Amino acid sequence: MTAYWAILSARFRMLLQYRAAAAAGLGTQLFWGLIRVMIFEAFYRSTTVHQPMSYAEVVTYVWLGQALLGMLPWMPDVEVRGMIRSGAVAYELLRPLDLYALWYARALASRTAPTLLRAVPMFIIAGLFFGLQPPPSWSAAGSWAVATLGALVLGCAISVLLTMSMLWTVSGEGVSALIPTLVMVLSGMLVPLPFFPDWAQSLLDFLPFRGLVDVPFRLYVGHLPPSSCLPLFAHQLVWTLALVGLGRWILARGTRRLVVQGG
Repeated sequence: MTAYWAILSARFRMLLQYRAAAAAGLGTQLFWGLIRVMIFEAFYRSTTVHQPMSYAEVVTYVWLGQALLGMLPWMPDVEVRGMIRSGAVAYELLRPLDLYALWYARALASRTAPTLLRAVPMFIIAGLFFGLQPPPSWSAAGSWAVATLGALVLGCAISVLLTMSMLWTVSGEGVSALIPTLVMVLSGMLVPLPFFPDWAQSLLDFLPFRGLVDVPFRLYVGHLPPSSCLPLFAHQLVWTLALVGLGRWILARGTRRLVVQGG
Protein backbone atom coordinates (compact mmCIF):
# COMPACT_ATOMS: atom_id res chain seq x y z
CA MET A 1 0.00 0.00 0.00
CA THR A 2 2.93 2.32 0.72
CA ALA A 3 4.12 2.09 -2.90
CA TYR A 4 0.73 3.13 -4.32
CA TRP A 5 0.44 6.00 -1.85
CA ALA A 6 3.93 7.16 -2.86
CA ILE A 7 2.93 7.12 -6.55
CA LEU A 8 -0.29 8.99 -5.80
CA SER A 9 1.51 11.55 -3.65
CA ALA A 10 4.34 12.13 -6.13
CA ARG A 11 2.00 12.55 -9.08
CA PHE A 12 -0.30 14.82 -7.05
CA ARG A 13 2.60 17.12 -6.14
CA MET A 14 3.83 17.14 -9.73
CA LEU A 15 0.41 18.16 -11.08
CA LEU A 16 0.10 20.95 -8.51
CA GLN A 17 3.00 22.67 -10.29
CA TYR A 18 0.87 23.50 -13.35
CA ARG A 19 -0.51 26.71 -11.87
CA ALA A 20 -0.48 28.68 -15.13
CA ALA A 21 -2.55 25.98 -16.82
CA ALA A 22 -4.93 26.01 -13.86
CA ALA A 23 -5.31 29.80 -14.10
CA ALA A 24 -6.05 29.56 -17.82
CA GLY A 25 -8.54 26.77 -17.16
CA LEU A 26 -10.19 28.83 -14.44
CA GLY A 27 -10.72 31.72 -16.84
CA THR A 28 -12.15 29.40 -19.48
CA GLN A 29 -14.51 27.75 -17.03
CA LEU A 30 -15.70 31.12 -15.69
CA PHE A 31 -16.46 32.18 -19.27
CA TRP A 32 -18.42 29.03 -20.11
CA GLY A 33 -20.13 29.08 -16.73
CA LEU A 34 -21.43 32.59 -17.38
CA ILE A 35 -22.69 31.54 -20.81
CA ARG A 36 -24.54 28.57 -19.36
CA VAL A 37 -26.05 30.70 -16.58
CA MET A 38 -27.30 33.20 -19.18
CA ILE A 39 -28.83 30.38 -21.24
CA PHE A 40 -30.72 29.07 -18.22
CA GLU A 41 -31.77 32.59 -17.23
CA ALA A 42 -33.24 33.12 -20.71
CA PHE A 43 -35.02 29.78 -20.43
CA TYR A 44 -36.57 30.60 -17.06
CA ARG A 45 -37.59 34.10 -18.18
CA SER A 46 -39.32 32.73 -21.28
CA THR A 47 -41.47 30.05 -19.60
CA THR A 48 -44.28 30.03 -17.09
CA VAL A 49 -44.32 26.23 -16.78
CA HIS A 50 -43.22 24.81 -13.45
CA GLN A 51 -39.67 23.44 -13.69
CA PRO A 52 -38.21 20.54 -11.70
CA MET A 53 -35.51 22.79 -10.21
CA SER A 54 -35.56 26.45 -9.23
CA TYR A 55 -33.41 28.97 -11.07
CA ALA A 56 -31.20 29.52 -8.00
CA GLU A 57 -30.63 25.75 -7.71
CA VAL A 58 -29.70 25.51 -11.38
CA VAL A 59 -27.22 28.41 -11.13
CA THR A 60 -25.49 26.76 -8.17
CA TYR A 61 -25.55 23.43 -10.04
CA VAL A 62 -23.84 25.07 -13.04
CA TRP A 63 -21.06 26.59 -10.94
CA LEU A 64 -20.48 23.32 -9.11
CA GLY A 65 -20.02 21.73 -12.51
CA GLN A 66 -17.46 24.32 -13.53
CA ALA A 67 -15.57 24.00 -10.24
CA LEU A 68 -15.40 20.19 -10.32
CA LEU A 69 -15.12 19.67 -14.06
CA GLY A 70 -11.65 18.14 -13.74
CA MET A 71 -12.99 15.18 -11.76
CA LEU A 72 -14.89 13.79 -14.75
CA PRO A 73 -13.43 10.78 -16.60
CA TRP A 74 -12.88 12.58 -19.89
CA MET A 75 -10.18 10.50 -21.52
CA PRO A 76 -7.54 7.81 -21.01
CA ASP A 77 -4.35 8.55 -19.10
CA VAL A 78 -2.23 10.56 -21.56
CA GLU A 79 1.09 9.24 -20.29
CA VAL A 80 -0.04 5.61 -20.40
CA ARG A 81 -1.34 6.21 -23.92
CA GLY A 82 2.14 7.36 -24.89
CA MET A 83 3.66 4.28 -23.23
CA ILE A 84 1.37 1.96 -25.19
CA ARG A 85 2.17 3.71 -28.47
CA SER A 86 5.92 3.53 -27.88
CA GLY A 87 6.03 0.12 -26.26
CA ALA A 88 7.29 1.51 -22.97
CA VAL A 89 4.22 -0.01 -21.30
CA ALA A 90 6.38 -3.13 -20.97
CA TYR A 91 8.18 -1.39 -18.11
CA GLU A 92 4.82 -0.98 -16.35
CA LEU A 93 4.29 -4.75 -16.62
CA LEU A 94 7.69 -5.42 -15.06
CA ARG A 95 7.06 -3.37 -11.92
CA PRO A 96 6.53 -5.49 -8.78
CA LEU A 97 3.14 -3.81 -8.34
CA ASP A 98 -0.47 -4.52 -9.15
CA LEU A 99 -0.94 -2.79 -12.51
CA TYR A 100 -4.60 -1.96 -11.95
CA ALA A 101 -3.89 -0.37 -8.55
CA LEU A 102 -0.98 1.54 -10.11
CA TRP A 103 -3.13 3.03 -12.87
CA TYR A 104 -5.94 3.71 -10.41
CA ALA A 105 -3.55 5.68 -8.17
CA ARG A 106 -2.45 7.71 -11.20
CA ALA A 107 -6.09 8.40 -12.05
CA LEU A 108 -6.81 9.59 -8.51
CA ALA A 109 -3.94 12.08 -8.64
CA SER A 110 -4.91 13.27 -12.13
CA ARG A 111 -8.45 14.05 -10.98
CA THR A 112 -7.72 15.65 -7.63
CA ALA A 113 -4.73 17.96 -8.11
CA PRO A 114 -5.98 19.93 -11.17
CA THR A 115 -9.48 20.06 -9.68
CA LEU A 116 -8.17 21.45 -6.39
CA LEU A 117 -6.24 24.21 -8.18
CA ARG A 118 -9.37 25.37 -10.02
CA ALA A 119 -12.17 24.55 -7.58
CA VAL A 120 -11.02 26.70 -4.66
CA PRO A 121 -10.85 30.02 -6.59
CA MET A 122 -13.99 29.06 -8.55
CA PHE A 123 -15.99 28.62 -5.33
CA ILE A 124 -14.75 31.97 -4.06
CA ILE A 125 -15.38 33.96 -7.26
CA ALA A 126 -18.72 32.34 -8.14
CA GLY A 127 -19.87 32.54 -4.52
CA LEU A 128 -19.09 36.26 -4.24
CA PHE A 129 -20.23 37.46 -7.66
CA PHE A 130 -22.14 34.92 -9.75
CA GLY A 131 -24.83 33.29 -7.63
CA LEU A 132 -23.21 30.16 -6.21
CA GLN A 133 -25.11 29.48 -2.99
CA PRO A 134 -23.86 27.55 0.05
CA PRO A 135 -25.60 24.28 1.00
CA PRO A 136 -28.90 24.91 2.80
CA SER A 137 -27.82 22.87 5.85
CA TRP A 138 -24.86 21.13 7.42
CA SER A 139 -26.42 17.75 6.64
CA ALA A 140 -26.68 18.73 2.96
CA ALA A 141 -23.02 19.80 3.01
CA GLY A 142 -21.94 16.52 4.61
CA SER A 143 -23.99 14.47 2.16
CA TRP A 144 -22.45 16.39 -0.72
CA ALA A 145 -18.92 15.80 0.59
CA VAL A 146 -19.46 12.04 0.86
CA ALA A 147 -21.17 11.89 -2.56
CA THR A 148 -18.30 13.88 -4.10
CA LEU A 149 -15.84 11.33 -2.73
CA GLY A 150 -18.03 8.61 -4.22
CA ALA A 151 -18.04 10.45 -7.54
CA LEU A 152 -14.24 10.63 -7.45
CA VAL A 153 -13.67 6.90 -6.93
CA LEU A 154 -16.38 6.04 -9.47
CA GLY A 155 -14.87 8.40 -12.04
CA CYS A 156 -11.42 6.89 -11.52
CA ALA A 157 -12.82 3.40 -12.12
CA ILE A 158 -14.28 4.61 -15.43
CA SER A 159 -11.04 6.39 -16.30
CA VAL A 160 -8.96 3.25 -15.77
CA LEU A 161 -11.36 1.35 -18.05
CA LEU A 162 -10.74 3.97 -20.75
CA THR A 163 -6.99 3.61 -20.27
CA MET A 164 -7.18 -0.15 -20.58
CA SER A 165 -9.18 0.10 -23.81
CA MET A 166 -5.96 1.27 -25.47
CA LEU A 167 -4.50 -2.21 -25.05
CA TRP A 168 -6.71 -2.98 -28.05
CA THR A 169 -7.21 0.37 -29.80
CA VAL A 170 -3.60 1.66 -29.29
CA SER A 171 -4.28 5.29 -30.24
CA GLY A 172 -7.28 5.95 -28.01
CA GLU A 173 -8.56 8.67 -30.35
CA GLY A 174 -11.99 7.08 -30.80
CA VAL A 175 -12.53 6.66 -27.08
CA SER A 176 -11.31 10.19 -26.39
CA ALA A 177 -13.82 11.57 -28.90
CA LEU A 178 -16.82 9.50 -27.78
CA ILE A 179 -16.61 9.41 -24.00
CA PRO A 180 -16.70 13.18 -23.21
CA THR A 181 -20.07 13.59 -24.95
CA LEU A 182 -21.45 10.48 -23.27
CA VAL A 183 -20.30 11.58 -19.83
CA MET A 184 -21.47 15.19 -20.28
CA VAL A 185 -25.00 14.18 -21.27
CA LEU A 186 -25.66 11.19 -19.01
CA SER A 187 -24.04 12.60 -15.86
CA GLY A 188 -26.07 15.82 -15.85
CA MET A 189 -23.13 18.12 -16.54
CA LEU A 190 -24.72 19.48 -19.72
CA VAL A 191 -28.32 19.63 -18.46
CA PRO A 192 -29.41 18.59 -14.95
CA LEU A 193 -31.03 15.17 -15.14
CA PRO A 194 -34.42 16.25 -13.67
CA PHE A 195 -34.98 18.19 -16.93
CA PHE A 196 -34.83 15.00 -19.01
CA PRO A 197 -38.17 13.45 -20.10
CA ASP A 198 -39.92 11.00 -17.82
CA TRP A 199 -39.28 8.02 -20.12
CA ALA A 200 -35.51 8.50 -19.72
CA GLN A 201 -35.43 8.81 -15.93
CA SER A 202 -35.38 5.08 -15.17
CA LEU A 203 -32.41 4.53 -17.45
CA LEU A 204 -30.56 7.56 -16.09
CA ASP A 205 -31.17 6.39 -12.53
CA PHE A 206 -29.72 2.98 -13.34
CA LEU A 207 -26.57 4.04 -15.21
CA PRO A 208 -23.45 4.93 -13.20
CA PHE A 209 -23.00 8.39 -14.72
CA ARG A 210 -25.53 10.17 -12.48
CA GLY A 211 -23.24 9.40 -9.55
CA LEU A 212 -20.52 11.57 -11.11
CA VAL A 213 -22.42 14.87 -11.18
CA ASP A 214 -26.16 14.82 -10.64
CA VAL A 215 -26.26 13.09 -7.26
CA PRO A 216 -23.61 15.18 -5.43
CA PHE A 217 -24.78 18.45 -6.99
CA ARG A 218 -28.45 17.93 -6.15
CA LEU A 219 -27.52 16.96 -2.60
CA TYR A 220 -25.52 20.20 -2.35
CA VAL A 221 -28.40 22.45 -3.48
CA GLY A 222 -30.93 20.57 -1.35
CA HIS A 223 -32.95 19.25 -4.29
CA LEU A 224 -32.30 15.75 -2.95
CA PRO A 225 -32.86 15.56 0.83
CA PRO A 226 -30.00 14.21 2.97
CA SER A 227 -32.40 11.51 4.20
CA SER A 228 -32.23 9.92 0.74
CA CYS A 229 -28.43 9.76 0.62
CA LEU A 230 -27.86 6.13 1.68
CA PRO A 231 -29.40 4.54 -1.45
CA LEU A 232 -27.52 7.10 -3.55
CA PHE A 233 -24.20 6.27 -1.91
CA ALA A 234 -24.95 2.56 -2.35
CA HIS A 235 -25.58 3.16 -6.07
CA GLN A 236 -22.17 4.84 -6.41
CA LEU A 237 -20.42 2.10 -4.42
CA VAL A 238 -22.01 -0.82 -6.28
CA TRP A 239 -21.13 0.65 -9.67
CA THR A 240 -17.58 1.41 -8.51
CA LEU A 241 -17.05 -2.16 -7.34
CA ALA A 242 -18.60 -3.54 -10.53
CA LEU A 243 -16.39 -1.38 -12.75
CA VAL A 244 -13.27 -2.19 -10.75
CA GLY A 245 -14.06 -5.90 -11.10
CA LEU A 246 -14.69 -5.49 -14.82
CA GLY A 247 -11.47 -3.50 -15.18
CA ARG A 248 -9.39 -6.14 -13.45
CA TRP A 249 -10.87 -8.86 -15.66
CA ILE A 250 -10.22 -6.85 -18.84
CA LEU A 251 -6.68 -6.04 -17.74
CA ALA A 252 -5.92 -9.68 -17.05
CA ARG A 253 -7.10 -10.63 -20.55
CA GLY A 254 -5.29 -7.72 -22.16
CA THR A 255 -1.91 -8.35 -20.57
CA ARG A 256 -2.01 -12.05 -21.50
CA ARG A 257 -2.37 -11.14 -25.17
CA LEU A 258 -0.39 -7.91 -25.28
CA VAL A 259 2.15 -7.60 -28.09
CA VAL A 260 4.85 -4.92 -27.57
CA GLN A 261 6.71 -3.68 -30.66
CA GLY A 262 6.08 -6.91 -32.52
CA GLY A 263 7.39 -9.08 -29.67
